[in-house]
Amino acid sequence: MKLKFASYNIRKAVGLDRRGDPERVLSMLREIDADMVALQEVDRRLGRRASALPLAMIHDQTQYQPVPLSMKPDSLGWHGNALLVWRGIEILDAALVPLPVLEPRGAIRADLAIVGRTIRVVGMHLDLSGLRRRHQLQAVVSHLVALDGDPPTVLMGDFHDWG
Repeated sequence: MKLKFASYNIRKAVGLDRRGDPERVLSMLREIDADMVALQEVDRRLGRRASALPLAMIHDQTQYQPVPLSMKPDSLGWHGNALLVWRGIEILDAALVPLPVLEPRGAIRADLAIVGRTIRVVGMHLDLSGLRRRHQLQAVVSHLVALDGDPPTVLMGDFHDWG
């Protein structure tokens, strides 16, 4: 089985031209053509925390389905993190992964069934601080160790680790 994964910090769908343009993000997702995509900064930080990518646009303009994690009615993810998977991939389980934070950060996990096999995916957006990032990765690993089974697992996201 060959799968393609991608991670994309969409920065609330605001481009270098400082315009919010969800269509531009969806066009990039279609071009990437990954089986699974971890998105960061998908929800706005203030107010209702609405998604920068309207759910109707995702359904109408892509072959993706969002992993259901939203804690708010207008949100796509949790702390700005969302997972999109190709329609037809079965979502077996999904969960929030609490992280030790000073600022809003998070991780999300999904167990997926693809051609009769289970795969586990974690999408995350980690802290800028190296020490806090290590604590957050330890929290992700502890979450995974506590789960039943040991399927192939992919960790992806914006790790803020440039070194």
